[in-house]
Amino acid sequence: MGLPRLSSEADMPRRSPYVVRLAAAERAELEKRSRSYTSLYRDVIRARIVLYAADGLRNDEIAARLDTPRQIVSKWRKRFFEKRLEGLEEEPRRGRPAGFSPGRRRRS
Repeated sequence: MGLPRLSSEADMPRRSPYVVRLAAAERAELEKRSRSYTSLYRDVIRARIVLYAADGLRNDEIAARLDTPRQIVSKWRKRFFEKRLEGLEEEPRRGRPAGFSPGRRRRS
């Protein structure tokens, strides 16, 4: 029987280098997105990630609250830090563009 292990800095999750501070207009927009029932789920989650980050929560705490992988939280925190609200939008996908629009697919 050994001595109980003391927690060390290596055991503690590190803080994100991307500290999020929101302007009043950004906070209002993110709160609107986070409460929207008609928005896509991904947009609601992204808004909540940024709001929690602005409140000072660590990535692992945000991930636990939203039942989302920590890597996803880290990605959206960083994207917001670098590009602000524009960073939360979908970026173009790689690969060959779709041959048919979604509307044309349904008619076939």
